[in-house]
Amino acid sequence: MSDARHVHVIGTGTIGEPLIGLLADFREPLGIQTVSFHKRTPLSTERAKVKSLMDRGALLCTDPEAISKFEDQGFKVSWDAEEAINRASVVIDCTPSGVGHENKKRYYDRFTHNTLGFIAQGSEFGFGKMYARGINDDALDHENDKFVHVVSCNTHNISVLVKTLAITNENPDNLLEAKFVMMRRSSDTSQDGDFIPAPKVGKHDDPRFGTHHARDAWHLFQTLDYDLPLYSSAIKLNTQFMHCLWFSMKLKEKISLPTVIQRLRENRRIATTEKTSANQIYSFGRDHGHYGRILSQTVVPLKSLSIVGENEVVGFAYTPQDGNPLLSSVAIACWYLDPNDIGTRLDCLRPFLFHEI
Repeated sequence: MSDARHVHVIGTGTIGEPLIGLLADFREPLGIQTVSFHKRTPLSTERAKVKSLMDRGALLCTDPEAISKFEDQGFKVSWDAEEAINRASVVIDCTPSGVGHENKKRYYDRFTHNTLGFIAQGSEFGFGKMYARGINDDALDHENDKFVHVVSCNTHNISVLVKTLAITNENPDNLLEAKFVMMRRSSDTSQDGDFIPAPKVGKHDDPRFGTHHARDAWHLFQTLDYDLPLYSSAIKLNTQFMHCLWFSMKLKEKISLPTVIQRLRENRRIATTEKTSANQIYSFGRDHGHYGRILSQTVVPLKSLSIVGENEVVGFAYTPQDGNPLLSSVAIACWYLDPNDIGTRLDCLRPFLFHEI
């Protein structure tokens, strides 16, 4: 680890690209000296992307066999893949599902003595301790948590709603039951593949949790020794705008709609809105977010909220397009570098945590 404050990002996809740009843009207030990224294939269609990231100060790294090909495109390669990891203080893996585990076996396990921490994204269940900013920060152990798994954007959404509306005064017993229907966009606006022509329902392949969304949220709260009654279903929709979820939470306490709204508004990581359509909220992020991303944990349309009986809260919430794991990834990287100074370091990103949309 030659550079004391060097963050290395592997992958330049829908999370990797905006994360590299965010880290490069704000590296000084975040306390980062250098940002590098690993790009595996020198595609002509992605030359502009690589150039833009490098123009913002990020250093290009690649596999040894691809160095000359990038150089033929006019790019300077700073280090090969292994040297970049060796130099890094923090490594953030943004590769497709499953590759993070492969990289852990191939590279990361060999550098635990030399690197402060390794971070994986999304669907890398079992990579390390699960994490979401503002949910389980107290569960982190700087000395022992070398591997951290930033949970998916939808798991962020579930978790922040549960913690804000149900776990009052750190009492998990207040939640009697929580059910979620995850209405997932079929693909990102940057992706040409995976789009579907019509809604497609998912399987309930987990007998306890339904789908992995509730399972992942349960494991996230388990780091705090909470055992929560969560269940989720999923359906994929033929849209590229935003994920959306419907939720129902039954509480021990009696609760009113004004109290629900007050709790949502008091959480600075939650955005509330009078808007009801995904295109209006998505467009707000495009126009005002960083890289088009809203970094809030969730966006709750207030008009969708209702109280059933005296103790059941129902409503809808939109999931910011990977904005919430972006924030958590930056937060955990800063935690590895400065475990006692995360809040101050993240002040530069607060303009993108919208309180109202």
